[in-house]
Amino acid sequence: MDFTQFKSHIRQLKTKPLGGLTSQFKLVPEIRIKISEETIKKSNPRKAAVFCLFYPNSEGEMFFLLTKRASYKGTHSAQISFPGGKVDDVDKDLEDTALRELEEEVGIHRNTITLIKQMSDTYIPPSNFMVTPFIGFSDEKPEFIINEEVANTIEVSLKNLLDDSLVSSIEMNTSYMKNIEVPCFKFNGYIVWGATAMILSEIKDLIKES
Repeated sequence: MDFTQFKSHIRQLKTKPLGGLTSQFKLVPEIRIKISEETIKKSNPRKAAVFCLFYPNSEGEMFFLLTKRASYKGTHSAQISFPGGKVDDVDKDLEDTALRELEEEVGIHRNTITLIKQMSDTYIPPSNFMVTPFIGFSDEKPEFIINEEVANTIEVSLKNLLDDSLVSSIEMNTSYMKNIEVPCFKFNGYIVWGATAMILSEIKDLIKES
């Protein structure tokens, strides 16, 4: 899908119902599905927001941005994610959080972004965050200026997101599951799993159905 085709689908993307947990749970292990909404509510999760940015390359082919987190002593060290983070006192709302983090982490100013839609909230058990994703686009490829929270940027073509052959699985050990087969995307040599994969699964379904 090129940039012209993508923009022609914006109205449908804005009005199409979200897939919610049905879409998200395509990319989670069975143990994650068993975490009930009641359990999540009782955990009183912290709020965060992320931004999935689409943009054209020099040939007009659509891409979106992921980042590899810097290594640190924490739950999500060196993982693949969207630009984003926890709500700050200065933020007016979750959209403001996502746009602020996008600028802080990869240097993309909100004035260059057209917001398309807020996606479904996604719960992250290990860090007890409820993440609200947003999707939007830039008319041209941004210049990425990363901060200390980001090891490097990862540019993935929309074509690859829509390619079912790039959905796979890997055996993993995490803080809440051991030797579990985890569904994932495989992009550019990177394994994308967890909350980021859940969000991408819903975005993938939204675009395919639009």
